[in-house]
Amino acid sequence: MRSHDPLPIRLLTHNVRYATDSPSIGEEKWEVRAPRVVAAMRFHTSHCRESFIGLQEVLHGQLVDILKGLNREREGEWDYIGVGRDDGVKDGEYSPILYRPSVWTLQSWNTTWLSETPNTPSRGWDAACRRILTSGIFQHNHSKKKLVAMSTHLDHQGPKSRLEAAKIILGQVEEKTQQGHLPAFLAGDFNSQQDDDAYRMLTDGASPMQDLHTMVSPEKRYGHYYTFTGFGHDKPTKIDFLFVNGKTYPWLPNGYAVLENRFDDASDRPGRMSRDGGCDNGEYGLLLWDSSGVDESGSRRKRKIMWQRFVRDAARAMA
Repeated sequence: MRSHDPLPIRLLTHNVRYATDSPSIGEEKWEVRAPRVVAAMRFHTSHCRESFIGLQEVLHGQLVDILKGLNREREGEWDYIGVGRDDGVKDGEYSPILYRPSVWTLQSWNTTWLSETPNTPSRGWDAACRRILTSGIFQHNHSKKKLVAMSTHLDHQGPKSRLEAAKIILGQVEEKTQQGHLPAFLAGDFNSQQDDDAYRMLTDGASPMQDLHTMVSPEKRYGHYYTFTGFGHDKPTKIDFLFVNGKTYPWLPNGYAVLENRFDDASDRPGRMSRDGGCDNGEYGLLLWDSSGVDESGSRRKRKIMWQRFVRDAARAMA
């Protein structure tokens, strides 16, 4: 592979729903959902080894289960970066990023608390919970190209905390991409619709970020529009997104999808879906994105993108 060739890449973001002992109506316990979650991740990343998986609402035990499942056939195939948000170690929910060390070398990573004290476990502004951003800089082992990967989960109650979190995230994007000289993606559950101040902050004005969904033409999109279903008890909404720094770096999207998440053997309500690939956890399924790459050989074009489904033609992602 020549250094200027676009690099095939696949992005997947997935709120796995934290493991609760008191599941909602229509929700299975984690021990039932876990093998289906892992099977979906394995399937949707099997044909692109450059894949990244950004997760949300992951408790430590769930992360152990996911890695055990992904590494069952080949020990050490997958690794992760991330910490529990409550103590900076293992307590509380993670927003981890999973990757293949045989494909990507981790150069550096850190956790940022989305609060007034971003370097220590803390809750910011009107947030109901501690919220974090997981960031890593990776180098592709073959092409030596670098990429900034980010995963986050914004607060479900505090609009001010979501807005301020968006500002912190943009600061991290600027710092880690060296003012736009590296490609970056941001995956997550933003608890924000497109008219929310946090979404606008991330995409409007001087922000380098763009919503991946808008970068893909309608004929290349697959699946659902909404990403949150609330087990059928809430109005469906779109609150999960993938962003890239498409205003400063030439990403080339190839596809996008919000995937199915409920199957006939999991419910008496065919057609209802959830992110876990098997049982309704309140949101639609795996969010996948294939990119046609970011093209360093041409002019830096303004583009946009987001989640996706398994497609035959592997995308081409960053340059």
